[in-house]
Amino acid sequence: MEKVLVTGAAGFIGSKVCEELLGRGYEVVGLDNMNTYYDVALKRWRIDRLEGNKNFKFFQVDIENFEALSPIFADHKFSAVINEAARAGVRYSMVNPFVYMTTNANGTLNLLELCRRHDINKFILASTSSLYAGQKMPFREDLPVNTPISPYAASKKAAEMMAYSYHNLYEIDVTVFRYFTVYGPAGRPDMSIFRFIKWCMEGNPLEIFGDGTQKRDFTFVDDVARGTVAGLKKVGYQVINLGNNKPNELKTAIKLIEEYTGKKARLDFKEFHQADMMATWADIDKAQEMLEWQPEIPLDEGVERTVKWTLDNWDWLQKVEV
Repeated sequence: MEKVLVTGAAGFIGSKVCEELLGRGYEVVGLDNMNTYYDVALKRWRIDRLEGNKNFKFFQVDIENFEALSPIFADHKFSAVINEAARAGVRYSMVNPFVYMTTNANGTLNLLELCRRHDINKFILASTSSLYAGQKMPFREDLPVNTPISPYAASKKAAEMMAYSYHNLYEIDVTVFRYFTVYGPAGRPDMSIFRFIKWCMEGNPLEIFGDGTQKRDFTFVDDVARGTVAGLKKVGYQVINLGNNKPNELKTAIKLIEEYTGKKARLDFKEFHQADMMATWADIDKAQEMLEWQPEIPLDEGVERTVKWTLDNWDWLQKVEV
């Protein structure tokens, strides 16, 4: 049985990747530092679900801590490392840019160096569609993403480049995934779909930065996890988009939330944020050709499933701050 290390295992996408791997018969070692960027209750809920599987083992470790990582690599023979650990969020990266570099860039370097030392020849890096800001849509992987407009995007670009250098020098096989607006059950409370559902349930106004016509390539988390695991195949070094390929206006997502919660939303429009993108749209030809992957969950079904999860867990979710 192959054993895979997943960092950020208590995170939104990382936990789903663990679940996908376990469902396919892998052993999984999960790492997470359980930081308080958002309510740890969500992270604990995700980990509790995984720890019921005998093939899952969890360590509370920060990828910035090379000394703490080293014995885990020494004690386990991993066939691959999937790095889902990251400081996320464009806006907060402008408040504290330092932690974005130490986690997203230096943390990735720590993992790559340990892969080199322990002869682990497969590395998957979670990156971001934020790198495509200002480029022509739909966003293709061969676009020159050399002008990131936020510290978050810049730190992810640094991680991509470090991964390429380790591929070039040590022949580590690397798949870099650029994710597009991932949403779904147990999502991050700083992201729009989670916040809008919760605010709608509470009767609070929905804060919208812009006029609501901005478009996002909303991608359901199960689809992203499935695509990420498909990236375990040998590719050399490849950057691959995982997106829905069907951008929708924010207002469309809000109407679906109203429909499935049965509540009318009050909208509070704010000034459009300078580090945001007006639209995202993934070209997914490469994912289809190389990984035989394409998204399966449309926005209406995805929002319905997310609202249902929220209602099912409302007794504790209502205490989570957004």
